[in-house]
Amino acid sequence: MEVKEVKGECAAGYKVGDKLVIEEPSIISSESSNVCLYALGALLPYLTALYRDTPEEDWINQIDELQCPDPINTVKFRILRQKI
Repeated sequence: MEVKEVKGECAAGYKVGDKLVIEEPSIISSESSNVCLYALGALLPYLTALYRDTPEEDWINQIDELQCPDPINTVKFRILRQKI
């Protein structure tokens, strides 16, 4: 995931371009910026579904952006899926 937009000031310090690299089941800390537990908790159900091998028309494959739950200082993440 890559930070696409930050509205306000993120408490975790996310800035546009920051990354969170996940190789199931781990966050690759050497390639990632800070990890916000609030954002991670909210995004986890979607991230888990994104790791499934699904048909192209599956609803999860239509998701290319997620956001943290903070309604004032919202961080939007771009989802980049790569097979490894």
